[in-house]
Amino acid sequence: MGDSMKRLLQRLIRRIPTQMLKLTLEKWGRLTTAQQQSMDFTQPKWVLTERLLGVCEENEWTVKHITELEMIYVMGNPNQGMWNAFQLIDPEDDFQSVELMKFKEQFKSHLGELVKNVSVKMKKHTDEAVWIRIAWGDSFSRPNHLKPTYVVHQLQTPYVYVTGLALKQKPLLSQALILATRYQALKDANLSGRNLTAIRDLLMRQYQQMFPTKYPSPLAEKNETVSNTHIEREQAVSAANRCQMACEAFGDGMLPQLQSVVYKLETKFRDHTNKTMSEREEPFRCVVKFASNNLLESLRHCASSGIASTPVTPLLSSIPLKGKNYFVITDNGPGPSSQKRQPQS
Repeated sequence: MGDSMKRLLQRLIRRIPTQMLKLTLEKWGRLTTAQQQSMDFTQPKWVLTERLLGVCEENEWTVKHITELEMIYVMGNPNQGMWNAFQLIDPEDDFQSVELMKFKEQFKSHLGELVKNVSVKMKKHTDEAVWIRIAWGDSFSRPNHLKPTYVVHQLQTPYVYVTGLALKQKPLLSQALILATRYQALKDANLSGRNLTAIRDLLMRQYQQMFPTKYPSPLAEKNETVSNTHIEREQAVSAANRCQMACEAFGDGMLPQLQSVVYKLETKFRDHTNKTMSEREEPFRCVVKFASNNLLESLRHCASSGIASTPVTPLLSSIPLKGKNYFVITDNGPGPSSQKRQPQS
């Protein structure tokens, strides 16, 4: 077994939690029944790793088999890195959805023409999405399997989700995807996050957007004074209006779990008490980031509870409305970034 293959397997086993290792190996299906039973999953991770390295040499597995195991784990646990969304645009005049086998053949062929040393492995998920694992090399080096790029694409949609992509590799991946899918361009969707499902649901509007029109009022207590009744009724109406506007802005029910939104400000500095800054010709620049375990749910709660003012500002309602979480704010108003964003791994 080569050193690179050994490091690949060691790193992969370290990534997989011990409680998930047994099930992941069973899904892989490469171990014999005897080899599977010989694995004691109560032992420390390093002992299990050494045992698997021995089995790997015994079975004469190759890098192909190890990357197969990695794909099984990543596909079952996709929320491990930063995913960036892209959108294929301008389909050809005679465009039809590409079949899976044809897409596989054309994508590998086109990418192979662009990159001399590249390893591509594809697998279809149960949700009909095509998962692509790419190990990049160049004219002077073999594919680096320790730093792969993962691409997820549902052939019936124009959306592509990517993680682990270096800036220099982006044009190569873009061209291969365009040629294989018969679109004319690939643009940044300005949407990223660690929850792949949330990004997909937000782009494809796969969440509840039904806006309730009636909300239950608080139960009236007995022996209330007339003045208290009027006050509570007014408060109940105000609370219902806030809930209505919050749901109109962000949706109802469970929302996609975005972790952050970024606003890049490029606006004129306005403050009559600071002439030095306000008289500058170039725009004032800064970056504002909001973060939460569930950003959309947090924003909806702030609006419905009165912590944030209603109606909701377009700066926030544009997140679900436009399916983006990266905006550039200029004097003309909020809009998607006009600059190329570097993919994050």
